[in-house]
Amino acid sequence: MTKIESLFVTRLYHAQLAEQSPVIDPDELYDSCYSIAEDDEAGQEWCEKEGYPGYTSYASLTDLPWRFPVFAGLVEALDKHVAAFAEDLQFNLDDRKLVLEDIWINILPPGGYHSAHIHPHSVISGTTYVALPDGAGALRYEDPRHAMMMAAPPRIKDARREHQSFIKMSPDEGDVLLWESWLRHEVMQNTGEEERCSVSFNYKWGE
Repeated sequence: MTKIESLFVTRLYHAQLAEQSPVIDPDELYDSCYSIAEDDEAGQEWCEKEGYPGYTSYASLTDLPWRFPVFAGLVEALDKHVAAFAEDLQFNLDDRKLVLEDIWINILPPGGYHSAHIHPHSVISGTTYVALPDGAGALRYEDPRHAMMMAAPPRIKDARREHQSFIKMSPDEGDVLLWESWLRHEVMQNTGEEERCSVSFNYKWGE
């Protein structure tokens, strides 16, 4: 009897941020992101020097939860989302928790994009979406097996979702997406007329 099954799986967590407490005021989060971006001269200089489109606080600010109460509340909610995802992944954490490692703001202007990358040395990575105007750019995930496919033929155009080489996700404002940090991903070009604003983060295995 013929039997075909899937042996391995890549999980993606997709939820509304507000499903976990505390509930974050989206206007306060938005205003805080732009206030920080305006005042962060070191971050602005880094973005200009590195040719980074728009603004990110990744290379300049490491203490957002300490600086702004709304980010402290955001981390409290994210901790619960990440714990739920870790349970689904059936990690054996050996009585240790996944804890926040980095959190940073991304403001992507029209025409901007972030090329494909991974987040090495972390366990769970993710993003919550603050402002997503029309055409703001989807998040695209890449099949992690690409490097091993060698001479494999391409998939048919309407291949089942689990067989597609790339998966695009178009979240809504207030959503949170989580994935394992080894999963290669990119932000597609912002084809809209307004800026895209999000907050990204990494979680590591705590001591």
